Amino acid sequence: MTSTSASALVQELDDAPDVLTWLNDTLTPQDNHVPLASLESLLADLLTATDLSAITTSAALERTIDEVSRSAPRLTYDLHFMRDGALTLHSALATVTARIPARTGTSAALDRLQTLDTAKRRMEAVRDVLREAESWSSLEAEVTALLAERAYDKAAERLNEASRSMPVFAGTPEYEPRRALMVSLQNQLEAALSSALVGAINSGDTALCRNFYGIFSNIQRESEFRNYYFGSRRAGLVASWQSEVLEDTELSVPAVPRQTFSAFWATFCASFLAVLNAERTSIPAIFPDPQITLSTFITSTLSILQPSCPQRLASLFNTIGSSALKDIIAIYKTTEEFAASTDKIMEKIQFSAIPTDSTLDGPLPPKHTRRRSMRMSMSWRSNSATNFSRAQQSALNDVLDWDQALFQAFLDFQVDYGTLERRLLSDDLSFASTLTPNKNPSTDPARLLRERAVDVFSAAEESLVRCMCFTYGYAAPGLMFALDSSLASFVDSWTQSLTANLSAPSGAPAESGDDLADLDYSPQDWSNIQLILHLLASTRAVLDRLGTFEGRLRAALVQIATAFRLAQHEGGMYTPGATKGAGLLLAQSSLNSAALHDLLSSAESQPPVPLLTTTRTSIASLARALQSSLQHTLLSPLHTHLSSYASLALWAVPGDPKSMRTTGDLHVPVFSLSPSDIVQHVAEGLLNLPRLFEVYADDDALGFSLNTLPNVDEAYLSGLSEHMHAQPSELGHNRRPSLILPPKPVVLSPEAVAAAWLSSLGHSILSHLTSNVLPKIRTLSVAGAAQLSSDLGYLSNIVRALNVEYEELDRWKEYVGMNDEEGSRVVGEKLPGDQVLVLVAKMRGWT
Repeated sequence: MTSTSASALVQELDDAPDVLTWLNDTLTPQDNHVPLASLESLLADLLTATDLSAITTSAALERTIDEVSRSAPRLTYDLHFMRDGALTLHSALATVTARIPARTGTSAALDRLQTLDTAKRRMEAVRDVLREAESWSSLEAEVTALLAERAYDKAAERLNEASRSMPVFAGTPEYEPRRALMVSLQNQLEAALSSALVGAINSGDTALCRNFYGIFSNIQRESEFRNYYFGSRRAGLVASWQSEVLEDTELSVPAVPRQTFSAFWATFCASFLAVLNAERTSIPAIFPDPQITLSTFITSTLSILQPSCPQRLASLFNTIGSSALKDIIAIYKTTEEFAASTDKIMEKIQFSAIPTDSTLDGPLPPKHTRRRSMRMSMSWRSNSATNFSRAQQSALNDVLDWDQALFQAFLDFQVDYGTLERRLLSDDLSFASTLTPNKNPSTDPARLLRERAVDVFSAAEESLVRCMCFTYGYAAPGLMFALDSSLASFVDSWTQSLTANLSAPSGAPAESGDDLADLDYSPQDWSNIQLILHLLASTRAVLDRLGTFEGRLRAALVQIATAFRLAQHEGGMYTPGATKGAGLLLAQSSLNSAALHDLLSSAESQPPVPLLTTTRTSIASLARALQSSLQHTLLSPLHTHLSSYASLALWAVPGDPKSMRTTGDLHVPVFSLSPSDIVQHVAEGLLNLPRLFEVYADDDALGFSLNTLPNVDEAYLSGLSEHMHAQPSELGHNRRPSLILPPKPVVLSPEAVAAAWLSSLGHSILSHLTSNVLPKIRTLSVAGAAQLSSDLGYLSNIVRALNVEYEELDRWKEYVGMNDEEGSRVVGEKLPGDQVLVLVAKMRGWT
């Protein structure tokens, strides 16, 4: 036997004819052979299953009995209730049947009922109209009598009742006359109350003012009441604003001293704040919506000022120029302090609404009633404060626009901040541009450049502070443009001044007692060399200051970008400032542009990219100009020697120098030609240059901005040293992997710096020789060509000793060394694209 559930066991018992049959069927296996032990086990299992089935059946039976015992009394009640309902329905049907004539059908009866109902409703409407007409006929007399009795409350209630019936006459000829009568009576009531209302407002009688507010509310003239109230409260502020004549906003100023607008604004805000603090207790006692009322009071006061605040702010630029931006920022900070204090008053006044009497409960919105009940019920506040602050207060803040009206006056200046800051920096840095060497001949230019750089970057840091204080970073693109253009203009002015005022070197040799006494440099040359080296060091200091300032600028931009991300993560906009409304003006203005977000993204890029690229380019131009001037001074003796090289007479000497004939027709071979005296002097000057750099090996200025050296071979410069590309002080090539921990600068060895300079000097003198000297030779004889070839070969060997390879010099040597037959052949092959060959062919007469 398999184990079965209790329900299945009971079902089997029900299906079996008797117990013995069921036992035999259950215990007898299929083969009819079962041991006694197995049969005993089957009986035990069967007894256990039977006991469980009995217990389950007994429990179910008890539950059924309990349910029946509970339902039986209610069943009797339900039957009685159904019987009573049936009897009532039978009685009602009998009554209706008795009232209806036997010949009238059901449909006709229902039509009759509908007709009677329609007649009833129309008669009631006629009754209401007749009552309203009767009321309007006596309205004017009643209200006039009540006004004569000074029963202003009753008069207002009477007008309120009449105004509610105005829609009845809409679309009828009587509407306009009744509306005119209503307005006339309301005007009479307002005129009767005006003097008493002004007196109550001026005396500070809040109870009487609250009563008057209820009267004005009944006649739908709450706005007129607010105008009376606001006009009285702001009278002193408006009078002080209009009567004050400011020295920096008025073109015609009286002889008596006047205060500035910044000082007056601070006084005005203090007075305004005192009025608001006084209204913090008065307004809640009068108005049911104290926060909205106080916000309206602030906005109406600001809008009525003449001249307006934006007009006075704009007039600052007409009187004091670009520096007015500093005053506007100071005024803005004062306004922020005023807004912060006002916001606290708004927060306090939220919980200051007092319970009002039943006459004012009707017109008040439900949200104000709930606010009063919050003050009275601590349990309500504990359960619903969160919902109020998040839902109702959020909706209320959208209505409170006092802070936007307050800061709206500054928005145009914030949007134009980049232009205004550019003008201010231009004026502030003009002194630095005027204090150039040509304006101060007695001052050391290198020291003057360092001093002016300190002033310039101090002004730049102040502009960064101004941008963060005034626009909280929203005007960062405009600031970047203003800084970049202003700093670049400062550096460009120095480049022009130094280029024009560095003394031209003289060619007279100087007597000196040191190891360089044999060099062909005049005292002026030595002075220029020292001056330019000092200027290069100062330029390097300017670049270092620029890097430091860019780090601070980048840190500020990263801070702004972080604030934007946090605001977006919270599902909102970046709204900085004293109040949310002030920040919302910035967030919704044109300052929140794609250019701003691109700038913030670039500030966070790794590795960091230069921010003030134009200024770096200008510093590179200054360094290049100084290096060119230094090269010109160092090469000036060589230039002097080469100045007469093209006009030497030996270029036109006839004959063949390779075979000379004596008077006895004896041929004397000439194995080689010596270089000319000029080339020997030039070669000596080139070989003396390394000695010069040994003297200045310890001067770091020579290693500054090697990538701007004139006529430098970039491939040679990049392969000069494994550290050449890692200089963080190089112009526009500093790549700092970390904003917080910048790597230490890698300094090139003096030998590498000297090699770079010698390469640049060698290329420069060869460029001068091949571009400005050799093309001036008019004709070359065979002997002159041989001499020139010898000079160029000798000079080529000298510059190779300085690690200088110059392809154009080799081409001159190659073409000059050709004989007439070879030259004519080469001319026919290469003439169209080779300018050196064209010049040599013209000198040799091959064309």
